[in-house]
Parts: sequence; structure tokens; C-alpha cells
Amino acid sequence: MAEGRIMKAISGFYYVKSGDNVFQCRGRGVFRKQKITPLVGDFVEFDGDNPEEGYIHSIKSRRNILIRPPVANVDQVIIVSSAIMPDFNPLLLDRFLVLIESKEISPVIFITKKDLLSDKELESISVYQKLYREIGYSVELVSSRALEEPDHLKDYFSDQISVIAGQSGVGKSSLLNAVNPSLELKTAGISESLGRGKHTTRHVELVEAGNGLVADTPGFSSLDFNEIIAGELGDCFPEIVDLKADCKFRGCFHKKEPGCAVKQAVTDGQIASSRYDHYLRFLDEINSRKPRY
Repeated sequence: MAEGRIMKAISGFYYVKSGDNVFQCRGRGVFRKQKITPLVGDFVEFDGDNPEEGYIHSIKSRRNILIRPPVANVDQVIIVSSAIMPDFNPLLLDRFLVLIESKEISPVIFITKKDLLSDKELESISVYQKLYREIGYSVELVSSRALEEPDHLKDYFSDQISVIAGQSGVGKSSLLNAVNPSLELKTAGISESLGRGKHTTRHVELVEAGNGLVADTPGFSSLDFNEIIAGELGDCFPEIVDLKADCKFRGCFHKKEPGCAVKQAVTDGQIASSRYDHYLRFLDEINSRKPRY
């Protein structure tokens, strides 16, 4: 029995890399009976006697799972936001951050099109960069020159399994092409609308990028909070996590409760009001959704 990692999944076949070789495998019937689907990124045990007709026998424990895109064992999600065209959208950025934090995956933030900003606009974006860095996130302001000379950006991909996320038109394809120019034809067909449209192959594949691997996939096709319950939302905001133990009531929702350390931190300027406002907005969204039976 050999061990390897699924690099690509398409039409019921799984392409497992073990050492320097890639084996075409199918999943055992027991996976279907147990409603288990092997995912790109899975570490598996497989019968590799025949490189063209292998069978996956077991899937090792997963550190995390993304449903859309379907990838397992992700180290980080690189959120690509643009500073302009489209304008920087902190609400959308926080929505991405909450979804990624809920999966216990590390987010990295790239803000593109820095070179298109006026001095005043750059000053405004730099305030956001400082805010998110103080929370603990890695934030890079990316210019066209950085994409032409991407060695610094490649460091973020090194030894990582990455997924790229971002709204329409922010430059996700340009980023991927910069860190691996051989991807140009592949990424040219990826839709810039959160996974809908041009991406005709409909499969996920791990490809090399900056001494790491990145999921060549349309990206996040859903940005809802269906898998997050109200009591867990605060855990997706690192600055709330740092203070929640100081709240008067255990299980505080940081909304109307007295003695709330989080609300006091907002008043004191320790937590950005924009982040807290987004927390309340997301909390209302979760509380107002219809129950599922």
C-alpha cells in the first residue's frame, strides 16, 4: 500500500502524487456507501501497483475542509482585494475573513492596484493596512511592479497549500500568473465572478506556485454563513477572541449585554468601530436566517 496526496479530481478519477510519480486512481465503493468524497489535498493510502488503475483505500484525517471550492488540508487562503476599480470593500473583506477563520485556516490579504491610487487614496488604504496588521493579519499592498517582479510575493506561497479568494476584477488571475507564468492559459479562463462563468473544466487541481501549491479553482462560490452559529461568530474575530474572557457574562454576544469588554473596547478605540459594526451585521444575518430541519 502506497501513500500520497490527491492533486487533481475530475470525472471520478483522482490523481495521486506519491514521490515523483502521479497515479490515476478511483475511490473504493465503500466511500460512496459512507457518503465520503475524496478531495483534492487529501492524504490517502492507495493501491499503486498499476499507475493507470489504482484504488484509494483510505483517507487520512483532514485538518480542514472547504466545500466551495472542494479542497482539504488548506494552509492559507489569500484574499485578493483591489484598492480601486473595484473600490476597496472592507465589508466584503471581513466576510471572507470570517468564513476563513471559521475553518481555522490562516488568511493573508493582498490589496492590489496600489500604483493606480492618488496620494490621498493611498493614505486611506494604508489606514486599513495598519488596522488589519494590528489585528494580526499579513497585509500586502501590491502594485503592477510587484506582479512584474514577484519574488517577494512568492514567499507567501512557499511550502503552503493556498486557495485564492476575491471579488470580480481584483486581479486574482494576474497574481497567479505572476507567481507561476506557466499558468497563463489556465487562469485566463477562470471566471472573475466568484466561480461562475468561464471556468469550463469544473475541476480542482493543485498546481505549483512559488515553491508551494495553489488550488487552480474558480474560488469561493458562496459567501453565506450557513455553517456558522451565532455563538461562534465572535471566535472568527481575533480582537474579540482576545477580550471575550473579560466579559461579565459567559456566552456574551457583545451586543446588548452589560459588562461587555468588547463593547468597552470599541468605545475606547481598542477595537475598530468598522469591524464591530460588521460583526453586528453578520450576527443579525445569522440570527435572521430560516432554521434548517
